[in-house]
Amino acid sequence: MSMAILSVFLTFSCRNASVSDTPVEDTPVFPLGFNPSTFEADTFRVKSGETLSLLFAKLGLSQKDAYDLVQAADSVFPAKNLRSGKTCVAFRDSSQLQYLVYEQDKVSSVVFRCTPPFEAWECEKEVVTSQRFADVTINTSLWVDMQNAGVSPMLILSLSDVYAWTVDFFGLQQGDRFKVVYDEKSVEDEVIAVDTIRTAQFIRGTDTLSCYMFNQGDGGNIYWNGKGESMRKAFLKAPLHFSRISSGFSYARKHPITRKVQPHTGVDYAAPAGTPVVSIGDGTVIAVGYKGAGGNTVKIRHNSVYTTAYLHLKGYAKGVKTGARVRQGQTIGYVGSTGRSTGPHLDFRVWKNGSPINPLKMQSPPAEPVRTDLRPQFEAQKSRLDSLMLSYN
Repeated sequence: MSMAILSVFLTFSCRNASVSDTPVEDTPVFPLGFNPSTFEADTFRVKSGETLSLLFAKLGLSQKDAYDLVQAADSVFPAKNLRSGKTCVAFRDSSQLQYLVYEQDKVSSVVFRCTPPFEAWECEKEVVTSQRFADVTINTSLWVDMQNAGVSPMLILSLSDVYAWTVDFFGLQQGDRFKVVYDEKSVEDEVIAVDTIRTAQFIRGTDTLSCYMFNQGDGGNIYWNGKGESMRKAFLKAPLHFSRISSGFSYARKHPITRKVQPHTGVDYAAPAGTPVVSIGDGTVIAVGYKGAGGNTVKIRHNSVYTTAYLHLKGYAKGVKTGARVRQGQTIGYVGSTGRSTGPHLDFRVWKNGSPINPLKMQSPPAEPVRTDLRPQFEAQKSRLDSLMLSYN
């Protein structure tokens, strides 16, 4: 067995004891529940169409033993959970299979004892949470500049969630800057998640938009600006993540297909086919269907003032139908090229009191501010986070 394989598995910690009442008998100090260095190891991937019983049989178990092991492991790992492409490591003593380790994800694995008494248990690699600081200035694109700064691009998703109501991520300009204090989770030095943004600043010229994490304990918004106003607004800035604006709002645009000059009272977002499209706010679906040049379309009424529409969709999300209620950020469809279209994109439109308006210039009212009775705690949290940000500068 190679030292590389051994080092990977020595980072596991076990939980959820075995299915049976029989304890793991080998060397309990080893995180996997056995000593992997005493066996020969063979690494492979689950093939398409394989079942758990067939997998065990392929590894040398009799039909009866394979069945008994599947049954014994059912409460920890139901056979239906087996997925093709997942990594497995078979541990053998001479020619007999002793253990199989099935890697569920980058953190969790299932260990099967392949000799009587048959059983299974879960093991997890150690997850390390570290506080990080990022200071990224836009030169080319947020994605590229994040990577050049040595920051995980996963941070972009968290930033876009926090600033989704106040920063247009499709309109970032050269010189724009993000400063962020956040928590990062890693396994064996590989980043697996950006866990929590503690505080951040978006800087454009002389303007700075700061945000602070403060949990009121009501299950609602946890990010606020310096005045204690919610970072959450009634409407998102855009209906999809990370694309580019391919055509803006205009009353005199030459249509790319008809070549006629005609109004384009929306914004086109170029994005790969199948990209999820979300509702920019809570509302009621008032129309779903094929709308001629607009192709597959979803139209949503948000209140007595605002209505939005999402055109050229490839298809609709489950449950999206006329009369359905949707929530802000809920997926309602997928980018496509239906109708009169030269390629995959979303044509996004907004009406205010029945008249089309430029979505990029729409003003959105904020949600409720920090509760009055919690204002002192918020101010104290804000002061601590300001000091934390300064400590990195």
